Amino acid sequence: MIPRITQAKLPRAIICALLVHTSIQANPEPDASEILRTARVTQMSQDASVTGFLRADGKRIPFDLELSGGLIRYRFDDPAQEIQLKLDENEPILREVAPPDSAPREVNPSERLRGTAITYEDLALHFLYWPNPKIIGDDTVRTRSTWKIEVQAPRKRSQYGVARLWIDKESGALMRVEGYDLEGRIAKRFEVISGQKIDNQWMLRTMRVEEFEQGTRKIANRNYLEIRE
Repeated sequence: MIPRITQAKLPRAIICALLVHTSIQANPEPDASEILRTARVTQMSQDASVTGFLRADGKRIPFDLELSGGLIRYRFDDPAQEIQLKLDENEPILREVAPPDSAPREVNPSERLRGTAITYEDLALHFLYWPNPKIIGDDTVRTRSTWKIEVQAPRKRSQYGVARLWIDKESGALMRVEGYDLEGRIAKRFEVISGQKIDNQWMLRTMRVEEFEQGTRKIANRNYLEIRE
């Protein structure tokens, strides 16, 4: 007869190893590329027509924002300008149309938008498309449980060297980004301050953008991107 093995007959070290192995199998760490893909799909699936403004140095710069079928249009006045952002699974396509009826042109990703700390690259959230992401931990951002992911910027195609992204585990939404320069020093931080529900879908309400003095952690500029119905 084969004796029945009970917990009492197993050494404690083996029991612990089996429990740890079972826990790992039941809760495998998700793939970082899949997390970013979900964040991109969340961004692409929104459809809405809203207004908003950039807030910088005491100034409010209004714009109209239209999201439809993976195409995002920012429309500014004085002077007239339309920024088009086409989202897909590979890389966002960013173009400027100014005045509105002229031929579109590609923009410099590191160019600042209307004198703010926000660049065209920031507006397009290029970080979500950078290759070879890796999970470096998890964290809590404004009570939300998030994955913390690090991505390397494509060589000579970004103002940053590395970015760290905090992605909401439940919704797949981007909650925070920190961009680091080529020397590994923090350059800019983006953080979602609040969200809202518009047409039965959750959207950004307020995002804070902080730019740091070069080589320090002292904030040089603090701008806001705000969306309203």
